[in-house]
Amino acid sequence: MRKVVLFAHISLDGFAGDMDGGLGFLSYDQELQQYADELVKTVGVPLYGKTTYHLMEGYWPTVLNDPNADKHSLEHAKWVQDIPKVVFSTTLDIADWNNTTLIKDNVAEAVNRLREEPGKDLVIFGSPGLAKSFMKLGLIDAYKLTVHPVILGNGIRLFDSDIAKSPMKLLESRTLKSGVVTLHYEVNN
Repeated sequence: MRKVVLFAHISLDGFAGDMDGGLGFLSYDQELQQYADELVKTVGVPLYGKTTYHLMEGYWPTVLNDPNADKHSLEHAKWVQDIPKVVFSTTLDIADWNNTTLIKDNVAEAVNRLREEPGKDLVIFGSPGLAKSFMKLGLIDAYKLTVHPVILGNGIRLFDSDIAKSPMKLLESRTLKSGVVTLHYEVNN
């Protein structure tokens, strides 16, 4: 059975984005890029909330047509263009980006059907709103977090106070040269 994995970058104080949703606080370097590339190899279906879906849909197709795009960006743009994607939204009417399925309701049922399909994991990329909804529904099986050496003070929280207690088992952690710590937790059921 496939797992639902949340992959998110967070500040030391638990924010997944600044007040505008920006990620300018990330300590992004070659080593973190390599970590992200390793994670991408485990993805069968990216899962997005509406906001992240619009950001991805608006950006990656433009890279495919950019004559100045580097090889790595082009490869990732092709991957994200071609892979089956799922966007969860109660307000979107259509999701017409290549290979995208829109799920508007019965989220737990739909996710459990996706889990039963063969293939690699279902991975939420950021999408703090979707992540919180999945946490409340008990749908996340594993967390792959990168904790960045910065305190933002405010912004978009990844974890809310109304999420139920959920014991975790640490599977792996690494400290990168930039001071970023990668954490891979599995939910203990």
